[in-house]
Amino acid sequence: MASIREAQKQMTRRLLLEKGLELFEQKGYAATTVDDIASAVGTTRATFYSHFPSKGQLMRALVERSNEMLTEADVPPLHSVVESGDREQIRAWLGRKFDQWAEIRPYVVAAHQAAASEPDIQTALDQWFDTAIDDMQAGLDRAGRFDPSSRRVRCALASGELDFLSRRRMRLGWTVDREISLDLMGENWYFLLAD
Repeated sequence: MASIREAQKQMTRRLLLEKGLELFEQKGYAATTVDDIASAVGTTRATFYSHFPSKGQLMRALVERSNEMLTEADVPPLHSVVESGDREQIRAWLGRKFDQWAEIRPYVVAAHQAAASEPDIQTALDQWFDTAIDDMQAGLDRAGRFDPSSRRVRCALASGELDFLSRRRMRLGWTVDREISLDLMGENWYFLLAD
């Protein structure tokens, strides 16, 4: 059973993450200070540093959380969807990603802002992108579709298309029809990964 002190530490950490994300969304990553975050939680800079060695490490934890949020909804997982080559499964998987964009928007926007000044955040984003490509390629490898030398390129193109549209949507809102976008991206993914 967790002690009261441990429960308080976990609650403080959670509040630092929540308030940090709120402030990054309101003020931007660069303009938000450790003191701003600590003050928003009602604690001190020393308490902040007892949980996170830097603002960048707090952002890293937020990147990890957003990745968990994205992958928790992946039923079936991406590699299985790609392996199946089923047009409807591909479209359904993409639809779930489209539906998650509003929830993960603050995380992704803050992460891309942080990446400009925090090399380890850029590394985390690159790893995030590469992991998606790896999952897709694993599906293609198991299915034995396409020349092995083209599989990673196909996966990078499909993943890049999703990344571009998601980042644009997060910045500008739906400037194009969601259903048309979903239909077209589904067809592109089908062509790249299943056809």
